Amino acid sequence: MDALANLQITTNFGTKDWIIVAAFFVAATGAGIWAMRFIRDMEDYVVAGRSVRTYLGVASIIATELGLVTVMYSAQKGFACAFAAFAIAALAALAGLIVGLTGFIVVPLRRLGVMTIPEFYERRFNRNVRILGGLILAASGILNMGMFLKADCLFVTSVVGMLSDLELKIAMTVVMLSVLLYTAVGGMIAVVFTDYLQFVVMSLGLVVTSILLMIHFGWGDVVNTVYQIKGDAGFNPLLSESGLGPSYLVWMLFLGFISSCVWQTSVMRATSAEDTRVVRRTFAWGSVGFLIRFLIPYFWGICALVFVYQSPQLRAVFLPEGGEAPSSLQLRAMPIALASILPGGLIGLLTAGMLAAAMSTYNTYLHTWSAVLTQDVIAPLVPGGMSTRARITCARIIQTLIAIFLLVWGLWYPLAEHLWDYMAITGAIYFVGAFAVLVGGLYWRRASVAGAYGAFICGFLMVIGLKPVQEVLGIKLPGRGEFEGLAITVLALVAMIVLSLLLPDKRKMEPGTPESAGEDAPRLGPGLDAASRAG
Repeated sequence: MDALANLQITTNFGTKDWIIVAAFFVAATGAGIWAMRFIRDMEDYVVAGRSVRTYLGVASIIATELGLVTVMYSAQKGFACAFAAFAIAALAALAGLIVGLTGFIVVPLRRLGVMTIPEFYERRFNRNVRILGGLILAASGILNMGMFLKADCLFVTSVVGMLSDLELKIAMTVVMLSVLLYTAVGGMIAVVFTDYLQFVVMSLGLVVTSILLMIHFGWGDVVNTVYQIKGDAGFNPLLSESGLGPSYLVWMLFLGFISSCVWQTSVMRATSAEDTRVVRRTFAWGSVGFLIRFLIPYFWGICALVFVYQSPQLRAVFLPEGGEAPSSLQLRAMPIALASILPGGLIGLLTAGMLAAAMSTYNTYLHTWSAVLTQDVIAPLVPGGMSTRARITCARIIQTLIAIFLLVWGLWYPLAEHLWDYMAITGAIYFVGAFAVLVGGLYWRRASVAGAYGAFICGFLMVIGLKPVQEVLGIKLPGRGEFEGLAITVLALVAMIVLSLLLPDKRKMEPGTPESAGEDAPRLGPGLDAASRAG
């Protein structure tokens, strides 16, 4: 922030743009409140009554994964790695397509009728595995979401020319309160309904802005300037100088694959689907969205790099000699460039679209993590269970607590890595272990409770990928989390296999055997067995 204090930042954001943004906030919040009338029980609240069809499911999954934070971290990668970053988009699309075509993990989960992934852990293993998995999933997801609010409000404040910390804090508070209101009231129905509206607005904003940027800079000038700045490293992702490299690309492929079939916010689309055919089509067509959600923001980041390079004043701040600008500062480059290039009115529409994308992501994540903690951690511990009203009330209270955490964490955490790498590492805290548990539980009959515990514990070791944690431990690991992620993934799979063989469950159920061995016995019945084979 201090580096920008003496800069003369120009913005075309004016009164009519404020009116556009305010109108969007009123409309989106009203839509979420209106959706409350459709909630009858917890299934409606968590998975929208399992009535989501293909077109709405595709729009919802793309809208969720194409949040403003997506644009921000992707633009930062484009700014830092230029055209080499396009490789990440291609790998993400390939991974999503594979999941859609094969139905790997997501189809068996839909056939089982579970509302959350940890619910499967109890049915396959036991209640304690469900609670442990739910805790790690929620902790990882909330940490993963920890930078969303700050990154998104960096966009908004940069566009309107507000660069002080106080203005950033006010923006973070207003955005979070608005999202919390309609998410807490409307549940998953509000999420899916507003996702569709926001998908349309965001798509138009992405296309129009990209065309204007192309007209403003010209493709040839962009390519030539990138080559002037970075040389071959700006185009070849296999070069270490590009900021990527072979090992990082392997990590990105695995990350794209696993985030499609293991990450709870994506799986919620599978569990909300009308049937398994819709699940496959949602993820297959959604892979196109995964490609676009990266490519367009990367291009914006590349245009911001060109814009900064052409301004000596900005170049001194964002492209310092002999090093890289701080991550939080890099995140401001793209919105500052757009605010100077796009005309008034359009910049307001774009900001409204970006806030639409942000709210789409927030409502899904707030809803998802509150549902996991309610359904998979708190409810199993309550003697006699919880009523539907109590569960929904509990979920809303948790959403409020998560919102408070996001405000505090977003202002406190020192972002020492690229935002995308922070999200990859925090997400891996859960999904590295969960991948081993889900693969073992769905496709290997001998997977045991001990193996599940071991996989989860190994996965939690991924926390060492965060730079502040390394500083506390007095260690410094190479790379951007790829070595830790790949190594711990292998370790979790080994733990699942070895511990399952050494410490098998005392009683194994054959297909068709009634689940009569008690709460702590492995719960493998005919439904789960059939779903495992079909997946």
